[in-house]
Amino acid sequence: MKPNALPNPTPDKERGAALLTVLLLVAVMSVIAATALDRLQLSTRLAANGAAMTQARYYSFAAEAIAMSRLEDLLARDAAQLTLQGDWLDREIPIPVDQGLATARIKDASNCFNLNSLVISPPGQTGPVSSYANPVTVNQFARMMKMLQVPEYDADAIAQAAADWIDSDEEPLPGGAEDSYYRGLANPRLPANQMMADPSELLAVKGMTQAYYARMAPWICAVPASGPTEININTLSPDQAILFAMLFDEPLPIGEAKAILARRPANGYGSLVRFWSEPSLAARSPSPGLQGQVKLKSRFFQLQMKSCIQRQSLEICKACRYCNCEQGSAASLGIGAPGNLTGNHL
Repeated sequence: MKPNALPNPTPDKERGAALLTVLLLVAVMSVIAATALDRLQLSTRLAANGAAMTQARYYSFAAEAIAMSRLEDLLARDAAQLTLQGDWLDREIPIPVDQGLATARIKDASNCFNLNSLVISPPGQTGPVSSYANPVTVNQFARMMKMLQVPEYDADAIAQAAADWIDSDEEPLPGGAEDSYYRGLANPRLPANQMMADPSELLAVKGMTQAYYARMAPWICAVPASGPTEININTLSPDQAILFAMLFDEPLPIGEAKAILARRPANGYGSLVRFWSEPSLAARSPSPGLQGQVKLKSRFFQLQMKSCIQRQSLEICKACRYCNCEQGSAASLGIGAPGNLTGNHL
């Protein structure tokens, strides 16, 4: 070493440690910055998606209003009956909107077995406050299940248990079940004791299985109204003949029911007298109660609205009711699920 040379104040090891510290700080700051940027992007996407979903919901409401207006026009064409003329049933109505598309579809919700018809509410009351089982519709539901190849014993028991699930009393029907049965299950629960909001509630009923439910799902609905199921004979298709055949105490072969529906005039029957004068029906002498379940008009409709905005899709089903024949207006019964009627984010 030269005599006038100064010693290195920072050894190489200390310089290396300082460099590592700086690099570590840079790495930590990079991770923090990347995380913050990622969260910012996520927040931006969530905000955009939320705005799109809100917009899609309002477009669905607009589609509902248009569909209900179309429904009122259909009802105003003929105060005596509703037919398939105009090709309106289950037809998609497109509604162009900004940055997307909204659609509405009208279905005749009368032409299905309404599970809530298994009970009767006393006149003047709304809801299931003091509802009780309707033996006529309980038997019709059991007949429908038997036509769908559900064993006779199971069909009778499920129909009675379904009525017990909805009615407000604590007395089980012979094959039904009330609180005491459901409390004793491995996964205890209580019957709703009110109208079903969705047909899938039937899966919670004593005796119901996934296999049985899959068979009857296309034929059932949960319209929020009690009283006997009514069908519109002018809109019921031959493929839905089981809904007509189930009404008869003396079995009506499904093939015969299909043939009757296939002979329907293109412009509808016009009068129930004309319909019941069918030779094969007149020979059966249907009861007044049965005849009262067959209509030329529909009281209930299912509206299916769907809107797609900026890749955000919203699907909503609503049940609507034709509530005033003279004024030709339709009133919404609220949100329910496809098939009956809930909102699904797709």
